[in-house]
Amino acid sequence: MGVNVPALRSHNAALVLDLLRTAGETGISRLELAERTGLTPQAVSKITARLRAEGLATEAGHRASTGGKPRTVLRLVPSAAYAVGVHLDRDQLTTLLADLAGATAALRRRPVDLGAGPGPVLDAVTEEVRALLAMVPGDGGAISHGAHSPGPALPDAALPGGGRPGAAPPGGSLPGGGLPDGGPPGGGLPGGSLPDGGLPSAAPPGETLLAAAPPGESAPGADPGLRPGPRPGRVLGVGVAMPGPLDHRAGVTGRVTGFPEWAGRPVRDELTARLGLPVVLDKDTNAAALGLALRPAAPGSFAYVHLGTGLGAGLVLGGAPLRGDRTGAGELGHQTVQLDGPPCGCGGRGCLEVLCLAAVARGEHDEAARILGVGAANLVRLLDIDQVLLGGRVVLAAPEVFAAGVREVLGGLGLATPVGLATGRDAVAEGAAWLTRAPVFGK
Repeated sequence: MGVNVPALRSHNAALVLDLLRTAGETGISRLELAERTGLTPQAVSKITARLRAEGLATEAGHRASTGGKPRTVLRLVPSAAYAVGVHLDRDQLTTLLADLAGATAALRRRPVDLGAGPGPVLDAVTEEVRALLAMVPGDGGAISHGAHSPGPALPDAALPGGGRPGAAPPGGSLPGGGLPDGGPPGGGLPGGSLPDGGLPSAAPPGETLLAAAPPGESAPGADPGLRPGPRPGRVLGVGVAMPGPLDHRAGVTGRVTGFPEWAGRPVRDELTARLGLPVVLDKDTNAAALGLALRPAAPGSFAYVHLGTGLGAGLVLGGAPLRGDRTGAGELGHQTVQLDGPPCGCGGRGCLEVLCLAAVARGEHDEAARILGVGAANLVRLLDIDQVLLGGRVVLAAPEVFAAGVREVLGGLGLATPVGLATGRDAVAEGAAWLTRAPVFGK
């Protein structure tokens, strides 16, 4: 077969960009880039020159050399591009704006009822995303309330749900070409956050938890990388994560447990038309697992077990999320563990989810942790994974209870797999933002 030269160039640029991302603020030299990618120094020089010209990379100082002149160190420019992450839960909507390196620039929460139906819920998603888009940094690099400027050209990597970063969706405008109409930015609660413990109540509608900063300042709590940079403001797209089942390739929801009115809804295409941006739809657990897999020193294979308003798992094998051909992988909550057990909203009986949530409702967290441990043990024995990570609102309300309970079950079965906690409350929303950002780095 022939070689697709443009695709190869894009692949090589993505490799370099990913190494710049993982190097962080300290940066990496061209020689190190050549050694780690296997590319020639000449090829690396051409790629980095293009990335610098496009505002994606910049110099980060010099490093002493063993011979000759000091090496120039390069780093990623986080403000070169942004992505929106949406976590649509059964009772709460969380949206955030993240820069190219993954730092959260702004975050909003509001209550939502998935049972209200797709129309009103997607209206709420549209309002919240538009409010965040109005806060995308302008030419000065600080969070602003104005329209954003066109951004740099990014590697032509296809998005998982169709479309490409920077490409205009059918009937839409270019991501950097201005904001959709409507949706004023919300009121501020600078640096605010909801307290941990218990089931957190949702913030008032439209509340901005990480608020816009005055001109020349960074948003409170934002990454220092949110600084003036070359032509900032590019919005890659919107990642939407919600309960399954769903078809992530077609961007269509399935029969969400307890909410049959969502079956067959083309959520991705509807939001693309509303927002004029590329949209990717995936399960909440898959999105969270993707974000966790892209963290430094992440294990090559793990299960992210999420217990919140439902129970599910995101599976990562060989460093990549396992979705299955029909996005059906990781439906941990609906494995039968009690043949004559109570009925579940999925139509089965004795599902792990219904048993676990019933124990939580009774206030029996120890019992819920034991049930969760049974499901985790099944995953370990089936997939031989390196680690189990626990997350979700219920787990984070009593993290040590759940971690200890799952460890006890695994240990009792002779399984030595480590059990950890994904302590970030917004792991799903953060992972959702990676749905459109990851392809830029070849992920």
